[in-house]
Amino acid sequence: MLPTQLDPLAEDELIQNEFEALLDDYSKTSHRQKIEIITKAFNFAKAAHKGIKRRSGEPYIMHPLAVARIVVSEIGLGSTSICSALLHDVVEDTDYTVEDIENLFGAKIAQIVDGLTKISGGVFGEKASAQAENFRKLLITMSEDIRVILIKISDRLHNMRTLGSMPLPKQYKIAGETQYIYAPLAHRLGLFRIKTELEDLSFKFEHPDTYKEIETRLEVDKDARDRFYKEFSEPIDKKLTELGYEFRLRARIKSVYSIWHKMSTRNIPFDEVYDILAERIIFKPREGMNEKEQCWMLYSAITALYKPHPERIRDWVSTPKANGYEALHVTVMGPRGRWVEVQIRSERMNDIAEQGLAAHWKYKSGEADESELDKWLKTIKDLLEHPEPNAIDFMDTFKLNLFASEIFVFTPKGEIKTIAQGATALDFAYSVHSDLGNHCIGAKVNHKLVPLSYRLNSGDQIEILTSKKQVPQPEWLDYVTTAKAKSRLRNLFKKEEKAFIVEGQKRIEQALAPINLLPENENIVRILNHFNLTQRNELFLQAGKGLLNLEEIGKIVFKPNRDRILLKNT
Repeated sequence: MLPTQLDPLAEDELIQNEFEALLDDYSKTSHRQKIEIITKAFNFAKAAHKGIKRRSGEPYIMHPLAVARIVVSEIGLGSTSICSALLHDVVEDTDYTVEDIENLFGAKIAQIVDGLTKISGGVFGEKASAQAENFRKLLITMSEDIRVILIKISDRLHNMRTLGSMPLPKQYKIAGETQYIYAPLAHRLGLFRIKTELEDLSFKFEHPDTYKEIETRLEVDKDARDRFYKEFSEPIDKKLTELGYEFRLRARIKSVYSIWHKMSTRNIPFDEVYDILAERIIFKPREGMNEKEQCWMLYSAITALYKPHPERIRDWVSTPKANGYEALHVTVMGPRGRWVEVQIRSERMNDIAEQGLAAHWKYKSGEADESELDKWLKTIKDLLEHPEPNAIDFMDTFKLNLFASEIFVFTPKGEIKTIAQGATALDFAYSVHSDLGNHCIGAKVNHKLVPLSYRLNSGDQIEILTSKKQVPQPEWLDYVTTAKAKSRLRNLFKKEEKAFIVEGQKRIEQALAPINLLPENENIVRILNHFNLTQRNELFLQAGKGLLNLEEIGKIVFKPNRDRILLKNT
Protein backbone atom coordinates (compact mmCIF):
# COMPACT_ATOMS: atom_id res chain seq x y z
CA MET A 1 0.00 0.00 0.00
CA LEU A 2 1.26 3.48 -0.88
CA PRO A 3 1.77 6.23 1.72
CA THR A 4 -1.10 8.70 2.06
CA GLN A 5 1.03 11.62 0.87
CA LEU A 6 3.28 11.53 -2.19
CA ASP A 7 5.47 14.32 -3.45
CA PRO A 8 3.63 15.89 -6.50
CA LEU A 9 6.60 15.15 -8.80
CA ALA A 10 6.83 11.55 -7.62
CA GLU A 11 3.05 11.24 -8.06
CA ASP A 12 3.23 12.51 -11.66
CA GLU A 13 6.10 10.12 -12.39
CA LEU A 14 4.12 7.21 -10.92
CA ILE A 15 1.10 8.06 -13.10
CA GLN A 16 3.20 8.57 -16.25
CA ASN A 17 5.01 5.25 -15.74
CA GLU A 18 1.69 3.42 -15.42
CA PHE A 19 0.38 5.09 -18.59
CA GLU A 20 3.53 4.09 -20.50
CA ALA A 21 3.08 0.52 -19.22
CA LEU A 22 -0.47 0.62 -20.65
CA LEU A 23 0.82 1.79 -24.05
CA ASP A 24 3.47 -0.94 -23.91
CA ASP A 25 0.75 -3.58 -23.25
CA TYR A 26 -1.26 -2.14 -26.15
CA SER A 27 1.74 -2.18 -28.53
CA LYS A 28 2.06 -5.95 -28.05
CA THR A 29 -1.46 -6.58 -29.41
CA SER A 30 -2.54 -7.02 -33.03
CA HIS A 31 -4.98 -4.07 -32.75
CA ARG A 32 -4.58 -1.07 -35.02
CA GLN A 33 -2.51 1.31 -32.88
CA LYS A 34 -4.70 4.32 -32.04
CA ILE A 35 -2.32 5.96 -29.57
CA GLU A 36 -3.70 9.48 -30.08
CA ILE A 37 -7.24 8.85 -28.78
CA ILE A 38 -5.94 6.74 -25.86
CA THR A 39 -3.57 9.57 -24.86
CA LYS A 40 -6.43 12.06 -25.16
CA ALA A 41 -8.66 9.88 -22.91
CA PHE A 42 -5.83 9.46 -20.38
CA ASN A 43 -5.12 13.22 -20.19
CA PHE A 44 -8.84 13.99 -19.87
CA ALA A 45 -9.38 11.42 -17.08
CA LYS A 46 -6.19 12.49 -15.29
CA ALA A 47 -7.36 16.14 -15.25
CA ALA A 48 -10.92 15.15 -14.22
CA HIS A 49 -9.69 13.05 -11.25
CA LYS A 50 -6.89 15.47 -10.27
CA GLY A 51 -6.42 15.78 -6.52
CA ILE A 52 -8.66 12.76 -5.77
CA LYS A 53 -7.12 9.86 -3.86
CA ARG A 54 -8.12 6.22 -3.46
CA ARG A 55 -8.51 4.80 0.04
CA SER A 56 -5.01 3.32 -0.26
CA GLY A 57 -3.58 6.84 -0.69
CA GLU A 58 -2.64 6.50 -4.36
CA PRO A 59 -3.91 9.01 -6.98
CA TYR A 60 -7.38 7.99 -8.20
CA ILE A 61 -6.30 7.90 -11.88
CA MET A 62 -4.19 4.81 -11.04
CA HIS A 63 -7.44 2.79 -10.81
CA PRO A 64 -8.76 3.58 -14.34
CA LEU A 65 -5.22 2.97 -15.66
CA ALA A 66 -5.11 -0.45 -13.95
CA VAL A 67 -8.56 -1.33 -15.33
CA ALA A 68 -7.44 -0.28 -18.85
CA ARG A 69 -4.36 -2.53 -18.52
CA ILE A 70 -6.55 -5.52 -17.54
CA VAL A 71 -8.86 -4.75 -20.48
CA VAL A 72 -6.01 -4.81 -23.02
CA SER A 73 -3.55 -7.38 -21.64
CA GLU A 74 -5.84 -9.86 -19.86
CA ILE A 75 -8.97 -9.68 -22.04
CA GLY A 76 -7.44 -8.50 -25.32
CA LEU A 77 -9.77 -5.59 -26.15
CA GLY A 78 -8.81 -2.58 -28.30
CA SER A 79 -8.72 1.23 -28.21
CA THR A 80 -12.48 1.85 -27.75
CA SER A 81 -12.51 -0.33 -24.62
CA ILE A 82 -9.22 1.14 -23.33
CA CYS A 83 -10.61 4.69 -23.64
CA SER A 84 -13.90 3.63 -22.01
CA ALA A 85 -11.96 2.01 -19.14
CA LEU A 86 -9.90 5.19 -18.63
CA LEU A 87 -13.09 7.28 -18.59
CA HIS A 88 -15.35 4.83 -16.73
CA ASP A 89 -15.61 6.82 -13.47
CA VAL A 90 -15.53 10.36 -14.92
CA VAL A 91 -19.31 10.84 -15.26
CA GLU A 92 -20.07 9.33 -11.86
CA ASP A 93 -17.33 11.08 -9.86
CA THR A 94 -16.95 14.48 -11.57
CA ASP A 95 -19.11 17.23 -13.10
CA TYR A 96 -18.65 15.94 -16.65
CA THR A 97 -21.67 14.42 -18.43
CA VAL A 98 -22.16 11.64 -20.98
CA GLU A 99 -22.78 14.43 -23.56
CA ASP A 100 -19.31 15.85 -22.79
CA ILE A 101 -17.79 12.39 -23.38
CA GLU A 102 -19.71 12.05 -26.66
CA ASN A 103 -18.57 15.48 -27.92
CA LEU A 104 -14.94 14.66 -27.16
CA PHE A 105 -14.71 10.93 -27.88
CA GLY A 106 -17.70 9.97 -30.06
CA ALA A 107 -20.98 8.11 -29.58
CA LYS A 108 -19.61 4.56 -29.08
CA ILE A 109 -17.25 5.41 -26.18
CA ALA A 110 -19.99 7.60 -24.64
CA GLN A 111 -22.49 4.72 -24.87
CA ILE A 112 -20.10 2.33 -23.09
CA VAL A 113 -19.23 4.92 -20.40
CA ASP A 114 -22.97 5.58 -19.93
CA GLY A 115 -23.57 1.83 -19.50
CA LEU A 116 -20.76 1.60 -16.94
CA THR A 117 -22.11 4.63 -15.05
CA LYS A 118 -25.59 3.06 -14.84
CA ILE A 119 -24.16 -0.02 -13.13
CA SER A 120 -21.53 1.79 -11.07
CA GLY A 121 -23.21 0.93 -7.76
CA GLY A 122 -23.07 -2.58 -6.36
CA VAL A 123 -25.64 -5.16 -7.34
CA PHE A 124 -26.35 -5.78 -3.66
CA GLY A 125 -28.29 -2.78 -2.38
CA GLU A 126 -30.06 -2.50 0.95
CA LYS A 127 -33.28 -4.02 -0.41
CA ALA A 128 -33.66 -7.16 -2.52
CA SER A 129 -35.83 -5.37 -5.10
CA ALA A 130 -33.15 -2.68 -5.57
CA GLN A 131 -30.49 -5.38 -6.01
CA ALA A 132 -32.58 -7.07 -8.66
CA GLU A 133 -33.25 -3.79 -10.46
CA ASN A 134 -29.50 -3.00 -10.53
CA PHE A 135 -28.95 -6.49 -11.87
CA ARG A 136 -31.48 -5.92 -14.64
CA LYS A 137 -29.65 -2.68 -15.58
CA LEU A 138 -26.39 -4.63 -15.71
CA LEU A 139 -27.91 -7.10 -18.17
CA ILE A 140 -29.51 -4.41 -20.33
CA THR A 141 -26.15 -2.66 -20.72
CA MET A 142 -24.53 -6.04 -21.40
CA SER A 143 -26.99 -6.77 -24.19
CA GLU A 144 -26.40 -3.34 -25.79
CA ASP A 145 -22.62 -3.73 -25.92
CA ILE A 146 -20.84 -6.72 -24.39
CA ARG A 147 -17.74 -4.56 -23.83
CA VAL A 148 -19.62 -2.87 -20.98
CA ILE A 149 -19.65 -6.05 -18.92
CA LEU A 150 -16.07 -6.97 -19.89
CA ILE A 151 -14.84 -3.59 -18.62
CA LYS A 152 -17.04 -3.94 -15.51
CA ILE A 153 -15.46 -7.34 -14.78
CA SER A 154 -11.99 -5.74 -15.21
CA ASP A 155 -13.03 -2.95 -12.82
CA ARG A 156 -14.21 -5.54 -10.29
CA LEU A 157 -10.98 -7.55 -10.68
CA HIS A 158 -8.84 -4.50 -9.83
CA ASN A 159 -11.13 -3.63 -6.90
CA MET A 160 -10.71 -7.18 -5.60
CA ARG A 161 -6.92 -7.00 -6.02
CA THR A 162 -6.88 -3.84 -3.87
CA LEU A 163 -9.70 -4.79 -1.47
CA GLY A 164 -7.34 -4.96 1.53
CA SER A 165 -7.49 -1.17 1.97
CA MET A 166 -11.28 -1.26 2.51
CA PRO A 167 -12.98 -1.59 5.93
CA LEU A 168 -14.05 -5.15 6.84
CA PRO A 169 -17.84 -4.77 6.25
CA LYS A 170 -17.14 -3.39 2.75
CA GLN A 171 -14.72 -6.27 2.08
CA TYR A 172 -17.41 -8.85 2.94
CA LYS A 173 -20.06 -7.10 0.83
CA ILE A 174 -17.84 -6.74 -2.26
CA ALA A 175 -16.37 -10.25 -1.92
CA GLY A 176 -19.86 -11.78 -1.55
CA GLU A 177 -21.17 -9.91 -4.58
CA THR A 178 -18.11 -10.97 -6.60
CA GLN A 179 -18.60 -14.63 -5.74
CA TYR A 180 -22.33 -14.47 -6.42
CA ILE A 181 -22.42 -12.50 -9.69
CA TYR A 182 -19.07 -11.52 -11.21
CA ALA A 183 -17.16 -14.83 -10.99
CA PRO A 184 -20.05 -16.79 -12.62
CA LEU A 185 -20.40 -14.04 -15.27
CA ALA A 186 -16.66 -14.23 -16.03
CA HIS A 187 -16.99 -18.01 -16.31
CA ARG A 188 -20.01 -17.75 -18.61
CA LEU A 189 -18.14 -15.28 -20.83
CA GLY A 190 -15.18 -17.68 -21.09
CA LEU A 191 -12.76 -15.65 -18.92
CA PHE A 192 -11.45 -18.67 -17.03
CA ARG A 193 -8.29 -17.14 -15.58
CA ILE A 194 -10.15 -14.05 -14.36
CA LYS A 195 -13.01 -16.19 -13.01
CA THR A 196 -10.49 -18.27 -11.02
CA GLU A 197 -8.80 -15.17 -9.60
CA LEU A 198 -12.14 -13.58 -8.64
CA GLU A 199 -13.19 -16.79 -6.85
CA ASP A 200 -9.85 -17.03 -5.05
CA LEU A 201 -9.84 -13.38 -3.94
CA SER A 202 -13.47 -13.58 -2.77
CA PHE A 203 -12.67 -16.71 -0.80
CA LYS A 204 -9.56 -15.09 0.67
CA PHE A 205 -11.57 -12.17 2.10
CA GLU A 206 -14.58 -14.23 3.20
CA HIS A 207 -12.61 -17.13 4.78
CA PRO A 208 -9.07 -15.81 5.47
CA ASP A 209 -8.04 -18.59 7.88
CA THR A 210 -9.14 -21.47 5.63
CA TYR A 211 -7.54 -19.73 2.62
CA LYS A 212 -4.22 -19.38 4.49
CA GLU A 213 -4.34 -23.01 5.63
CA ILE A 214 -4.77 -24.37 2.07
CA GLU A 215 -2.21 -21.89 0.68
CA THR A 216 0.32 -23.10 3.29
CA ARG A 217 -0.34 -26.75 2.38
CA LEU A 218 0.24 -25.95 -1.31
CA GLU A 219 3.52 -24.22 -0.43
CA VAL A 220 4.71 -27.14 1.73
CA ASP A 221 4.03 -29.62 -1.10
CA LYS A 222 5.54 -27.39 -3.82
CA ASP A 223 9.00 -29.05 -4.12
CA ALA A 224 7.57 -32.58 -4.25
CA ARG A 225 4.98 -31.41 -6.79
CA ASP A 226 7.67 -29.79 -8.96
CA ARG A 227 9.76 -33.00 -8.93
CA PHE A 228 6.73 -35.09 -9.86
CA TYR A 229 5.76 -32.67 -12.67
CA LYS A 230 9.28 -32.85 -14.14
CA GLU A 231 9.19 -36.67 -14.02
CA PHE A 232 5.70 -36.75 -15.60
CA SER A 233 6.24 -34.14 -18.34
CA GLU A 234 9.72 -35.09 -19.61
CA PRO A 235 8.53 -38.20 -21.55
CA ILE A 236 5.67 -36.14 -23.08
CA ASP A 237 8.08 -33.36 -24.08
CA LYS A 238 10.43 -35.89 -25.70
CA LYS A 239 7.64 -37.78 -27.52
CA LEU A 240 5.95 -34.67 -28.98
CA THR A 241 9.32 -33.24 -30.06
CA GLU A 242 10.13 -36.50 -31.87
CA LEU A 243 6.75 -36.28 -33.65
CA GLY A 244 7.67 -32.79 -34.88
CA TYR A 245 5.02 -30.77 -33.02
CA GLU A 246 5.45 -27.12 -32.11
CA PHE A 247 4.07 -26.92 -28.57
CA ARG A 248 4.56 -25.66 -25.05
CA LEU A 249 3.81 -27.47 -21.78
CA ARG A 250 2.32 -25.72 -18.76
CA ALA A 251 1.74 -27.01 -15.23
CA ARG A 252 -1.72 -25.99 -13.99
CA ILE A 253 -2.16 -25.87 -10.22
CA LYS A 254 -5.71 -26.06 -8.89
CA SER A 255 -6.77 -22.80 -7.24
CA VAL A 256 -7.22 -22.51 -3.47
CA TYR A 257 -10.97 -21.93 -3.91
CA SER A 258 -11.33 -24.97 -6.23
CA ILE A 259 -9.48 -27.17 -3.72
CA TRP A 260 -11.70 -25.94 -0.87
CA HIS A 261 -14.83 -26.40 -2.99
CA LYS A 262 -13.85 -29.99 -3.78
CA MET A 263 -13.01 -30.72 -0.13
CA SER A 264 -16.39 -29.28 0.95
CA THR A 265 -18.62 -30.89 -1.68
CA ARG A 266 -16.92 -34.31 -1.51
CA ASN A 267 -16.30 -34.10 2.25
CA ILE A 268 -12.64 -35.13 1.86
CA PRO A 269 -9.35 -33.88 3.42
CA PHE A 270 -6.68 -31.96 1.48
CA ASP A 271 -4.58 -35.14 1.04
CA GLU A 272 -7.40 -36.77 -0.96
CA VAL A 273 -7.63 -33.99 -3.57
CA TYR A 274 -5.66 -35.81 -6.26
CA ASP A 275 -6.09 -33.41 -9.19
CA ILE A 276 -4.18 -30.45 -7.72
CA LEU A 277 -1.67 -30.73 -10.58
CA ALA A 278 -2.61 -30.90 -14.27
CA GLU A 279 -0.59 -30.73 -17.50
CA ARG A 280 -1.63 -28.33 -20.25
CA ILE A 281 -0.37 -28.87 -23.82
CA ILE A 282 -0.75 -25.88 -26.14
CA PHE A 283 0.16 -26.76 -29.72
CA LYS A 284 0.59 -24.85 -32.97
CA PRO A 285 -1.65 -26.56 -35.56
CA ARG A 286 -0.04 -28.06 -38.66
CA GLU A 287 -1.24 -26.66 -41.96
CA GLY A 288 -3.73 -28.70 -43.98
CA MET A 289 -5.11 -30.56 -40.93
CA ASN A 290 -7.97 -29.56 -38.70
CA GLU A 291 -7.38 -28.90 -35.02
CA LYS A 292 -9.77 -31.59 -33.82
CA GLU A 293 -7.82 -34.33 -35.64
CA GLN A 294 -4.55 -33.02 -34.22
CA CYS A 295 -5.95 -33.01 -30.66
CA TRP A 296 -6.74 -36.71 -31.04
CA MET A 297 -3.28 -37.39 -32.53
CA LEU A 298 -1.72 -35.80 -29.43
CA TYR A 299 -4.09 -37.86 -27.29
CA SER A 300 -2.78 -41.03 -29.00
CA ALA A 301 0.81 -39.97 -28.35
CA ILE A 302 0.16 -39.33 -24.64
CA THR A 303 -1.87 -42.52 -24.07
CA ALA A 304 0.97 -44.49 -25.66
CA LEU A 305 3.08 -43.26 -22.71
CA TYR A 306 0.48 -43.34 -19.93
CA LYS A 307 -2.69 -45.43 -19.53
CA PRO A 308 -5.90 -43.33 -19.77
CA HIS A 309 -8.78 -43.50 -17.28
CA PRO A 310 -11.67 -44.81 -19.45
CA GLU A 311 -14.30 -42.65 -17.69
CA ARG A 312 -12.30 -39.44 -17.50
CA ILE A 313 -12.17 -38.25 -21.11
CA ARG A 314 -13.81 -34.87 -21.76
CA ASP A 315 -14.26 -34.06 -25.44
CA TRP A 316 -14.99 -30.33 -25.68
CA VAL A 317 -13.45 -30.24 -29.15
CA SER A 318 -16.37 -31.96 -30.88
CA THR A 319 -18.95 -30.13 -28.72
CA PRO A 320 -17.58 -26.91 -27.14
CA LYS A 321 -19.00 -25.69 -23.83
CA ALA A 322 -21.73 -23.04 -23.91
CA ASN A 323 -19.16 -20.36 -23.03
CA GLY A 324 -17.01 -21.21 -26.04
CA TYR A 325 -14.44 -23.38 -24.24
CA GLU A 326 -12.75 -25.98 -26.45
CA ALA A 327 -10.20 -28.59 -25.35
CA LEU A 328 -9.65 -32.32 -25.07
CA HIS A 329 -9.11 -33.49 -21.48
CA VAL A 330 -7.82 -36.94 -20.57
CA THR A 331 -6.82 -38.29 -17.15
CA VAL A 332 -3.85 -40.68 -17.27
CA MET A 333 -2.00 -42.84 -14.75
CA GLY A 334 1.35 -41.14 -14.13
CA PRO A 335 4.42 -42.32 -12.23
CA ARG A 336 3.88 -43.94 -8.81
CA GLY A 337 0.19 -44.60 -9.50
CA ARG A 338 -0.91 -40.96 -9.55
CA TRP A 339 -3.74 -39.83 -11.81
CA VAL A 340 -2.94 -36.64 -13.76
CA GLU A 341 -5.28 -34.68 -16.02
CA VAL A 342 -3.82 -33.61 -19.37
CA GLN A 343 -5.53 -30.74 -21.22
CA ILE A 344 -4.87 -30.56 -24.97
CA ARG A 345 -5.52 -27.20 -26.68
CA SER A 346 -4.50 -25.47 -29.89
CA GLU A 347 -3.17 -21.89 -29.60
CA ARG A 348 -6.59 -20.62 -30.74
CA MET A 349 -8.39 -22.74 -28.13
CA ASN A 350 -5.99 -21.48 -25.47
CA ASP A 351 -6.61 -17.84 -26.44
CA ILE A 352 -10.36 -18.39 -26.13
CA ALA A 353 -9.90 -20.12 -22.77
CA GLU A 354 -7.74 -17.24 -21.49
CA GLN A 355 -9.48 -14.22 -23.01
CA GLY A 356 -13.00 -15.46 -23.63
CA LEU A 357 -15.22 -13.31 -25.81
CA ALA A 358 -12.57 -11.00 -27.25
CA ALA A 359 -10.57 -13.92 -28.62
CA HIS A 360 -13.73 -15.79 -29.60
CA TRP A 361 -14.75 -12.97 -31.93
CA LYS A 362 -11.18 -12.48 -33.19
CA TYR A 363 -11.28 -16.02 -34.61
CA LYS A 364 -14.78 -15.87 -36.11
CA SER A 365 -14.75 -16.79 -39.77
CA GLY A 366 -18.09 -15.39 -40.89
CA GLU A 367 -21.52 -14.08 -40.00
CA ALA A 368 -23.10 -17.55 -39.95
CA ASP A 369 -20.40 -18.79 -37.57
CA GLU A 370 -22.62 -18.79 -34.46
CA SER A 371 -21.15 -20.35 -31.32
CA GLU A 372 -22.89 -21.55 -28.18
CA LEU A 373 -21.74 -18.28 -26.60
CA ASP A 374 -23.57 -16.26 -29.26
CA LYS A 375 -26.67 -18.33 -28.56
CA TRP A 376 -26.36 -17.66 -24.83
CA LEU A 377 -26.10 -13.91 -25.42
CA LYS A 378 -29.17 -14.15 -27.66
CA THR A 379 -31.02 -15.82 -24.79
CA ILE A 380 -30.11 -12.88 -22.53
CA LYS A 381 -31.48 -10.43 -25.11
CA ASP A 382 -34.56 -12.62 -25.41
CA LEU A 383 -35.09 -12.51 -21.63
CA LEU A 384 -34.77 -8.73 -21.67
CA GLU A 385 -37.32 -8.42 -24.47
CA HIS A 386 -39.79 -10.56 -22.45
CA PRO A 387 -38.90 -9.48 -18.90
CA GLU A 388 -40.49 -10.69 -15.72
CA PRO A 389 -42.68 -7.87 -14.32
CA ASN A 390 -41.22 -8.56 -10.87
CA ALA A 391 -37.52 -7.66 -10.71
CA ILE A 392 -36.73 -10.40 -8.18
CA ASP A 393 -38.41 -13.06 -10.36
CA PHE A 394 -36.34 -11.71 -13.26
CA MET A 395 -33.12 -12.09 -11.28
CA ASP A 396 -34.03 -15.66 -10.31
CA THR A 397 -34.86 -16.48 -13.94
CA PHE A 398 -31.54 -15.08 -15.13
CA LYS A 399 -29.60 -16.95 -12.44
CA LEU A 400 -31.01 -20.18 -13.90
CA ASN A 401 -29.31 -19.15 -17.12
CA LEU A 402 -26.08 -18.00 -15.54
CA PHE A 403 -25.28 -20.92 -13.28
CA ALA A 404 -26.51 -23.78 -15.46
CA SER A 405 -24.09 -26.46 -16.59
CA GLU A 406 -24.90 -27.81 -20.00
CA ILE A 407 -25.65 -31.20 -21.56
CA PHE A 408 -25.73 -32.18 -25.23
CA VAL A 409 -28.76 -33.78 -26.88
CA PHE A 410 -29.53 -34.80 -30.46
CA THR A 411 -32.46 -33.91 -32.73
CA PRO A 412 -34.14 -36.66 -34.81
CA LYS A 413 -31.87 -35.59 -37.71
CA GLY A 414 -28.73 -36.02 -35.58
CA GLU A 415 -28.04 -32.31 -34.96
CA ILE A 416 -26.34 -31.58 -31.62
CA LYS A 417 -28.12 -29.08 -29.34
CA THR A 418 -26.83 -27.66 -26.05
CA ILE A 419 -29.28 -27.27 -23.17
CA ALA A 420 -28.99 -26.66 -19.42
CA GLN A 421 -28.43 -29.65 -17.16
CA GLY A 422 -31.72 -30.69 -15.54
CA ALA A 423 -33.75 -29.51 -18.56
CA THR A 424 -36.95 -31.39 -19.40
CA ALA A 425 -38.56 -32.39 -22.70
CA LEU A 426 -40.79 -29.28 -22.39
CA ASP A 427 -37.71 -27.06 -21.85
CA PHE A 428 -36.22 -28.47 -25.04
CA ALA A 429 -39.43 -27.70 -26.98
CA TYR A 430 -39.32 -24.06 -25.81
CA SER A 431 -35.60 -23.81 -26.59
CA VAL A 432 -36.38 -24.62 -30.25
CA HIS A 433 -39.42 -22.31 -30.59
CA SER A 434 -42.18 -20.89 -28.37
CA ASP A 435 -44.92 -22.34 -30.64
CA LEU A 436 -43.38 -25.80 -30.37
CA GLY A 437 -43.44 -25.44 -26.57
CA ASN A 438 -47.01 -24.12 -26.46
CA HIS A 439 -48.37 -27.08 -28.47
CA CYS A 440 -46.15 -29.79 -26.97
CA ILE A 441 -48.02 -32.91 -25.75
CA GLY A 442 -45.01 -35.12 -25.08
CA ALA A 443 -41.79 -36.37 -26.63
CA LYS A 444 -39.93 -39.41 -27.84
CA VAL A 445 -36.54 -39.81 -26.19
CA ASN A 446 -34.37 -42.51 -27.73
CA HIS A 447 -37.54 -43.61 -29.61
CA LYS A 448 -39.58 -44.14 -26.41
CA LEU A 449 -42.58 -42.02 -25.38
CA VAL A 450 -41.90 -39.77 -22.38
CA PRO A 451 -43.99 -37.09 -20.57
CA LEU A 452 -43.39 -33.33 -20.75
CA SER A 453 -41.61 -33.44 -17.39
CA TYR A 454 -38.98 -36.03 -18.49
CA ARG A 455 -35.46 -34.85 -17.52
CA LEU A 456 -32.98 -35.12 -20.37
CA ASN A 457 -29.54 -36.73 -20.13
CA SER A 458 -26.46 -35.99 -22.21
CA GLY A 459 -26.55 -37.99 -25.43
CA ASP A 460 -30.36 -38.37 -25.55
CA GLN A 461 -32.03 -38.13 -28.95
CA ILE A 462 -35.28 -36.19 -28.63
CA GLU A 463 -38.28 -35.68 -30.88
CA ILE A 464 -41.07 -33.30 -29.76
CA LEU A 465 -44.71 -34.36 -30.32
CA THR A 466 -47.32 -31.62 -30.78
CA SER A 467 -51.05 -31.07 -31.19
CA LYS A 468 -52.79 -27.92 -32.46
CA LYS A 469 -55.40 -28.39 -29.72
CA GLN A 470 -52.80 -28.31 -26.93
CA VAL A 471 -52.48 -25.12 -24.86
CA PRO A 472 -50.09 -24.37 -21.97
CA GLN A 473 -51.37 -25.30 -18.50
CA PRO A 474 -50.40 -23.57 -15.19
CA GLU A 475 -48.78 -26.78 -13.89
CA TRP A 476 -46.28 -26.58 -16.77
CA LEU A 477 -44.31 -24.10 -14.66
CA ASP A 478 -43.45 -27.09 -12.44
CA TYR A 479 -42.24 -29.06 -15.48
CA VAL A 480 -39.63 -26.54 -16.73
CA THR A 481 -36.25 -25.54 -15.32
CA THR A 482 -34.74 -23.22 -17.95
CA ALA A 483 -34.99 -19.43 -17.93
CA LYS A 484 -36.44 -19.21 -21.44
CA ALA A 485 -39.30 -21.66 -20.82
CA LYS A 486 -40.21 -20.15 -17.42
CA SER A 487 -40.17 -16.62 -18.86
CA ARG A 488 -42.31 -17.61 -21.88
CA LEU A 489 -44.90 -19.41 -19.75
CA ARG A 490 -45.17 -16.66 -17.13
CA ASN A 491 -45.67 -14.01 -19.81
CA LEU A 492 -48.29 -16.13 -21.56
CA PHE A 493 -50.24 -16.76 -18.33
CA LYS A 494 -50.09 -13.06 -17.41
CA LYS A 495 -51.54 -12.11 -20.83
CA GLU A 496 -54.29 -14.70 -20.39
CA GLU A 497 -54.94 -13.45 -16.87
CA LYS A 498 -55.39 -9.89 -18.11
CA ALA A 499 -57.92 -11.07 -20.72
CA PHE A 500 -59.88 -13.04 -18.06
CA ILE A 501 -59.88 -10.00 -15.74
CA VAL A 502 -61.33 -7.77 -18.50
CA GLU A 503 -63.97 -10.43 -19.30
CA GLY A 504 -64.78 -10.95 -15.59
CA GLN A 505 -65.27 -7.23 -14.99
CA LYS A 506 -67.72 -7.16 -17.90
CA ARG A 507 -69.63 -10.15 -16.46
CA ILE A 508 -69.91 -8.55 -12.98
CA GLU A 509 -71.25 -5.36 -14.57
CA GLN A 510 -73.76 -7.45 -16.57
CA ALA A 511 -74.88 -9.25 -13.36
CA LEU A 512 -75.43 -5.88 -11.58
CA ALA A 513 -77.25 -4.18 -14.48
CA PRO A 514 -80.68 -5.99 -14.14
CA ILE A 515 -80.89 -4.90 -10.47
CA ASN A 516 -79.95 -1.31 -11.34
CA LEU A 517 -76.62 -1.32 -9.49
CA LEU A 518 -73.28 0.10 -10.54
CA PRO A 519 -69.88 -1.64 -9.99
CA GLU A 520 -69.11 0.88 -7.23
CA ASN A 521 -66.70 0.09 -4.42
CA GLU A 522 -69.40 -0.63 -1.77
CA ASN A 523 -71.19 -3.09 -4.06
CA ILE A 524 -67.94 -4.83 -5.08
CA VAL A 525 -66.97 -5.22 -1.40
CA ARG A 526 -70.31 -7.02 -0.70
CA ILE A 527 -69.70 -9.34 -3.67
CA LEU A 528 -66.11 -10.04 -2.47
CA ASN A 529 -67.35 -10.91 1.02
CA HIS A 530 -70.01 -13.22 -0.40
CA PHE A 531 -67.46 -15.21 -2.44
CA ASN A 532 -64.81 -15.11 0.39
CA LEU A 533 -62.34 -13.12 -1.73
CA THR A 534 -60.19 -10.12 -0.78
CA GLN A 535 -58.88 -8.77 -4.09
CA ARG A 536 -60.95 -7.07 -6.79
CA ASN A 537 -58.72 -8.57 -9.55
CA GLU A 538 -59.12 -12.06 -8.10
CA LEU A 539 -62.93 -11.60 -8.25
CA PHE A 540 -62.76 -10.49 -11.90
CA LEU A 541 -60.31 -13.31 -12.73
CA GLN A 542 -62.55 -16.04 -11.26
CA ALA A 543 -65.63 -14.48 -12.87
CA GLY A 544 -63.82 -14.35 -16.23
CA LYS A 545 -62.87 -18.02 -15.95
CA GLY A 546 -66.50 -18.91 -15.15
CA LEU A 547 -65.63 -20.21 -11.68
CA LEU A 548 -68.33 -18.18 -9.86
CA ASN A 549 -72.11 -18.47 -9.99
CA LEU A 550 -72.88 -14.86 -10.85
CA GLU A 551 -76.65 -15.43 -10.56
CA GLU A 552 -76.09 -15.30 -6.77
CA ILE A 553 -75.33 -11.57 -7.08
CA GLY A 554 -78.96 -10.74 -7.87
CA LYS A 555 -80.57 -13.57 -5.87
CA ILE A 556 -78.49 -13.62 -2.65
CA VAL A 557 -75.98 -10.75 -2.39
CA PHE A 558 -78.58 -8.10 -3.23
CA LYS A 559 -81.91 -9.79 -2.40
CA PRO A 560 -84.96 -8.36 -4.22
CA ASN A 561 -87.03 -5.81 -2.34
CA ARG A 562 -84.07 -4.72 -0.16
CA ASP A 563 -82.91 -1.11 -0.14
CA ARG A 564 -80.98 -0.41 -3.26
CA ILE A 565 -77.43 0.96 -2.90
CA LEU A 566 -76.20 3.53 -5.35
CA LEU A 567 -79.22 3.24 -7.65
CA LYS A 568 -78.44 3.67 -11.28
CA ASN A 569 -78.96 7.25 -12.49
CA THR A 570 -79.46 8.63 -8.92
